[in-house]
Amino acid sequence: MISIFDFRPIFLVTGVLLSMLGVAMLLPALIDLASSNPDWQVFASASALTLLVGLGLFASNRGAPSGLSTRQAMLMTVTSWMALVTFGAIPYLWSGTVPTFTDAFFESMSGLTTTGATVIVGLDFAPPGILFWRGLQQWLGGLGIIVMAVAVLPMLQIGGMQVFKAEAFDTPEKILPRATQISGSMTLIFIGFTGLCAFGYIIAGMRADDAVIHAMTTVATGGFSTKDASIGHFNSAAIEWIAIVFMIVGSIPFLLYVQMLQGQADLFFRDRQVRVFLAVLALATLAAWMIAEGSGFHAGLEGLRYAAFSVVSITTGTGYATTDYGLWGPHAIAFFFAIMFIGGCAGSTSCGIKIFRFQVLFASIKQHLYQTVYPNGIFVKQFNGRPIDDRVTSAVMSFFFLYFAAFIVLAILLRLTGLDVVTALSGAGSAISNVGPGLGSIIGPAGTYNTLNDPAKWLLAAGMLLGRLELFTVLVIFMPQFWRN
Repeated sequence: MISIFDFRPIFLVTGVLLSMLGVAMLLPALIDLASSNPDWQVFASASALTLLVGLGLFASNRGAPSGLSTRQAMLMTVTSWMALVTFGAIPYLWSGTVPTFTDAFFESMSGLTTTGATVIVGLDFAPPGILFWRGLQQWLGGLGIIVMAVAVLPMLQIGGMQVFKAEAFDTPEKILPRATQISGSMTLIFIGFTGLCAFGYIIAGMRADDAVIHAMTTVATGGFSTKDASIGHFNSAAIEWIAIVFMIVGSIPFLLYVQMLQGQADLFFRDRQVRVFLAVLALATLAAWMIAEGSGFHAGLEGLRYAAFSVVSITTGTGYATTDYGLWGPHAIAFFFAIMFIGGCAGSTSCGIKIFRFQVLFASIKQHLYQTVYPNGIFVKQFNGRPIDDRVTSAVMSFFFLYFAAFIVLAILLRLTGLDVVTALSGAGSAISNVGPGLGSIIGPAGTYNTLNDPAKWLLAAGMLLGRLELFTVLVIFMPQFWRN
């Protein structure tokens, strides 16, 4: 039996978010106007259309119930992201920056999901409004991801995220008001980190406009740049180390920053997820340094610099590039392909599988091994000093299976569109993990997604959404049972 689904709360939230996006479009319009670039009219028109639709949805659904069921919350998440991506694509198409809606949608999806894959060539000469819009999209997407990871995914019990559930989010009815409160604190912290990052870039030698845009995409771990050569364009060790610091900052749970401001700094240093994440980065950097040394491309401290930047950029899903690590040899290709799946911490702007899921996996394996050796013993799985519920373990295991199943299916479909094996495999991994650059000469650190065929771009865009919304949120709405009582 098909249920009577109340779409009003979904349309209401989508209308509010579209209205906010429409207002945000006025910022690049002002930048183009100040630069005497005619594209200000494009952004003004796109803003008017987006506001019209957004306010229309809001006004027509104002009487909607304030509560959200689990199904409504899932559908709202997917619907709002699709709406924001679609309307966010309009400036790219209307300005002529990209030739087709496929390219515009791909760029917008890559922006809002903070993936960082681009189809635009000639960024060095692109209009200032478009460059700012790309950065702003990733900044807004990063902020939205944090709020979603704190307020929505734990309640939906997606992929084991319920281990981060706060008391305020125990019921769906409390999502919206509490999310509104907590997003205020996180937005201020997000703005603060962006300002500090921009200031650091300016001190290191970036122009103010480049510094602001790169700061937005660094803290959001998005990776969009104002230059075709990405961060490598500036050829500055100072800029790269600043980027490394703030990519890591963006990959740490933002709730910990809120708690630090509340005087609970000890929680930050005791958090095992953060400690494991930093340890993984250190070990991976050491391994990449050895590979760089062995390749003969970079030696000594220069090799450490390139290794650290590449590892942090790929692991956090930022996707900036300073060197083509694909030239370091087959070991480098295999290494960077593997680490693109890891991701950062839950509750951050980072992407990928997330560190906490590996911790839950290892805790389960450890418990099983102990139970095998001592059949009569009692061993409790723990995460951050708290017992892990069997439902969390089951959800994490299901996530691992579905994650790699989706990766394999996407890679096969990309291969069927005519892509070579390396491009198909790395493109699928990059999309699902929201990393940005893949491997090989086409979509590697020195390439773009511009030359891919349209079917491949649509598949990759779908992969980006799947990975960003943690797979289950998207796939569940295609189940007939989702729409039944």
